[in-house]
Amino acid sequence: MNATVPVLVVVDAANVVGSVPDGWWRDRRGAAQRLRDRLASEGVPGISGPVEIVLVVEGAARGVESVPGIRVSSAPGSGDDHIVEVVASAGDRPVLVITADRELRRRVAELGADVAGPRSVRP
Repeated sequence: MNATVPVLVVVDAANVVGSVPDGWWRDRRGAAQRLRDRLASEGVPGISGPVEIVLVVEGAARGVESVPGIRVSSAPGSGDDHIVEVVASAGDRPVLVITADRELRRRVAELGADVAGPRSVRP
């Protein structure tokens, strides 16, 4: 991996937020914002060097704003399809997708992305 090329980390917000039954369903936007803020302050454990983090939101979480260090991308339709598009547009750079969704993991792996589960970014 080239240390000067930022790793693109694409986070499936709905899947990561939904991985812990902490009441997120009562405030999906707020849950996505809390995940965004945690990523902005803590980054992605285990990744050293330059990184670009894209948090993909969908449904009721659409419209969550980007903050320094985290680009929020609102899926116009299916969050999974949008994540696949983000990965496909990454070119040759290294990509890590954070999700537990088996079908999404398969789809992005076919494009050359690495995958990790929600526990890699959630306590």
